[in-house]
Amino acid sequence: MPGSPGAPASLLSVGEVSERSGVSVSTLHFYERENLIEAERTAGNQRRYRRDVLRRLSFIRVSQRVGVPLKDIRSALESLPSGRTPTRRDWARLSERWRDELESRIKALERLRDDLTDCIGCGCLSLDSCSLHNPSDTLREKGTGPLRWRER
Repeated sequence: MPGSPGAPASLLSVGEVSERSGVSVSTLHFYERENLIEAERTAGNQRRYRRDVLRRLSFIRVSQRVGVPLKDIRSALESLPSGRTPTRRDWARLSERWRDELESRIKALERLRDDLTDCIGCGCLSLDSCSLHNPSDTLREKGTGPLRWRER
């Protein structure tokens, strides 16, 4: 039975959330400090989480895995309703906000994958073809870093 004795069945302890989500207890505390999730407190000051925190944790972990910064994750989660479990429509609206950014990231990663063995745009790590594409390091006048790669 979820929760400890005397706790409402709809609330989960920090250990139960950790076990169900695969997120460590210390990370749950961090997410709470960062206002990504919230916990209620018992009379004994123990954390108790609503079940919808499991969905939020999944969203956080997947978002982090694709490189979304925590500040953007926080902003997205703040757009979800509080006090109730988000609906499919809520999640769809939230994911739509990121569609263009994720498409852009996908294209950038594909370019990096395709160019990595040849040239990553004069930063310069291309070794063999650099003397053809950037003789005498003329791109240095345009700035630092992988200039050609960023221009694409």
